[in-house]
Amino acid sequence: MATLTPNSSFSLTLRLHIPNRVGMLASVTQAIAITGGNLGQIDLIEQTRQDSIRDITVDAASTEHAETIVQAVKELPDIKVLNVYDRTFNLHRGGKISIVSRIPLKSVSDLAMAYTPGVGRICNAIAQNPEEVYNLTIKQNTVAIVTDGSAVLGLGNLGPAAALPVMEGKAMLFKEFAGLDAFPICLATQNTDEIVQTVKNLAPVFGGVNLEDIAAPRCFEIEQRLRQELDIPVFHDDQHGTAIVTLAALFNALKLVNKSMASIRIVINGAGAAGVAIARLLRKAGAETILLCDSKGIISTSRTDLTAEKQEFAVKAQGTLAGAIQGADVFIGVSAPGVLTTEMVKSMAKDSIVFAMANPIPEIQPELVSPIVAVMATGRSDYPNQINNVLAFPGIFRGALDCRAQTITTTMYLEAASAIASLVNPSDLNREHIIPSVFDQRVVTAVAAAVQRAAREEGIARN
Repeated sequence: MATLTPNSSFSLTLRLHIPNRVGMLASVTQAIAITGGNLGQIDLIEQTRQDSIRDITVDAASTEHAETIVQAVKELPDIKVLNVYDRTFNLHRGGKISIVSRIPLKSVSDLAMAYTPGVGRICNAIAQNPEEVYNLTIKQNTVAIVTDGSAVLGLGNLGPAAALPVMEGKAMLFKEFAGLDAFPICLATQNTDEIVQTVKNLAPVFGGVNLEDIAAPRCFEIEQRLRQELDIPVFHDDQHGTAIVTLAALFNALKLVNKSMASIRIVINGAGAAGVAIARLLRKAGAETILLCDSKGIISTSRTDLTAEKQEFAVKAQGTLAGAIQGADVFIGVSAPGVLTTEMVKSMAKDSIVFAMANPIPEIQPELVSPIVAVMATGRSDYPNQINNVLAFPGIFRGALDCRAQTITTTMYLEAASAIASLVNPSDLNREHIIPSVFDQRVVTAVAAAVQRAAREEGIARN
């Protein structure tokens, strides 16, 4: 497998004592370059005529790579490594989010209105008219991010405490991109009934529920039951966020190769929450030929180990991923590192499209196949065409909460995907630009508008 590109998720700051002589700093930067580090900012902390103390920021490709870089610097004569800071760990110390008051409390009268006795009037108003909770509390703008820690990123069943950093990050994204107040709810249970009941008990506080990092097939039942039993939007981002952005990217990739959704042969590797949701949404968008694969090969009707969700996509064909991908127009990977080979890609149809979205290491490194595919996309930010859920879920919830939608529907997914795809102007569309940037400020507005339009057309908007 090709070496990963250094990136900021493995970023270090080295505090170094360097003799103030010609060439000493250059020896440090050369050692970093030779070991494959990506040199960043260099800050001068102290300096005398004899020596200096500098902070040097370096991006690495992995923890092991970072250790190699540090060791190379330590071996330099006359250079002293005073400290090494892991910038990602430092960013997380103390947590990444906090709760702040929207109004100041500067006087007794402020306190009397915000809390007792004045707040009692607000409580009575809501008791008499429950709909007022949307006008007089945080509910109208607040999302619960719920997990049981059973499928954290691509790391597996780490439990609720280890899932918390991801949920905090999700809350940051809600706030930064859509102005929504979201809070992590990490549950110390992986029992479906207990999760459903707990979320129902918490629901009065929140305008919507974002399910996150819950393993399949349990996640399917949890989402289905909560949608039936709650009157606020429930959205499993690992399923539908991934599917929406994948569809948006595919819409534009197909324009480049001049193929239609109905005519293409699609292979999806990974039959968990994301893979099943992508397959379902692509069907709704007009795809007619989809082969879904898992670690045992093609999801075939001859197999006896299939879940109900996998059975939806079972076909008569049998075999491995290598067999499934022969002649395919599109490969979509939501599976594991390195499962796709160059030989498999070469066996695909002309003008092939490869979305290798396993994170942090994709199914195949883009460097290996970029010359032989028409379009290449990953889930990583350090390659072109990042398929990132943040393009979808902030706008989905912004639109759903603003129109007080009772639920979130497949029509909303399709409209959201079309909205995202439309933000890439035809003149700007090319093999390395099929999807807008996550920092494109138009995205949330466009997705929210599409969601509201769909909600009103389906008659589920209450505002």
